[in-house]
Amino acid sequence: MRLARDVDLIDIEHVRLPHSRDELWLEPGEAFMGGGTALYSEPRPGIRGLVDLTAMGWPPIEELPDGGIRIAATCTLEQLAEADSHPLFRPCVDALFGSWKIHRVATVGGNICLALPAGPMTSLTSGLDGTAVIWAPDGRDRRTPIIGFVRGPQEISLAPGELLRAIELPGSALRSPSAMRRTSLTPMGRSAVFVVARADPGGDFAVTITASTTCPVRLGFTGVPTAAELTKAIDGIDVWYADPHGSIDWRADLTKRFAEELRVELGEAA
Repeated sequence: MRLARDVDLIDIEHVRLPHSRDELWLEPGEAFMGGGTALYSEPRPGIRGLVDLTAMGWPPIEELPDGGIRIAATCTLEQLAEADSHPLFRPCVDALFGSWKIHRVATVGGNICLALPAGPMTSLTSGLDGTAVIWAPDGRDRRTPIIGFVRGPQEISLAPGELLRAIELPGSALRSPSAMRRTSLTPMGRSAVFVVARADPGGDFAVTITASTTCPVRLGFTGVPTAAELTKAIDGIDVWYADPHGSIDWRADLTKRFAEELRVELGEAA
């Protein structure tokens, strides 16, 4: 039992360390834990026990047959940043402002499951057509796009007892030219606008918007869109997000600016 992690969760009575899928079940009052940083981000009344997923020993990153990768939910942000798999990994990790201590502990799955609009791992994995691999308590697996997995602020597509096992990024997305833009209201603030664009070899063009919206929004085009087409698509978004980190109008205007910059940048490379 590792009690050092639960010093800020005063109701915790025990920590279980599962070593097989058969041990991945929850008793009343228990919660799954990856790195633990998300659990400490706000009060968690009613949680009396933790099931530490890091004890499962999942490889942080595995290669897939199509040239894609599988990122374990327990992969830390530091491990992802050090992986030489895609040029967006490091800047997306750096978008989570925090010390190296946080990056060494916080996990990709934890950041996604926290489901904050500004979550950089949601921005990264939705922008690269990521698929959530979900383990159900009855032993079955299911898959759903990250775009639909994160439904809104702190709302995800997990039924009771289910857990996020991994995120799979397809080889086609990893091979496609891509770029990102992000900003925050203050120099060290939470992301207020996060735009990832990708130009697929087949000619399709995708713009994924997070932070300025309540959930990830993907705009897909056949070929590089014109400026007018891109603006019209963004004007159709109806899930803009506002909080102390930025107003809707400001976020919408910057989303358009960043998307246009990416359209020009990737359009020239297409």
